[in-house]
Amino acid sequence: MSQPVTVECPTCGAPVEWGPQSPNRPFCSERCKLIDLGAWAAEAHAIPGDDLEDDVFSGSLPPREH
Repeated sequence: MSQPVTVECPTCGAPVEWGPQSPNRPFCSERCKLIDLGAWAAEAHAIPGDDLEDDVFSGSLPPREH
């Protein structure tokens, strides 16, 4: 029988077995999952954007009328 796949929790680095017995994977716990969510909400994490797409939101466009 093969060894279960283990990954590191992105928040604290604890080992997490990848499978149904770890419902918060890749996080080790609900706490670490919420810490990561809070970092995204506080914009501590970000995915780099595309300069062309960012120009669309540059403010050089006239405001939309609702």
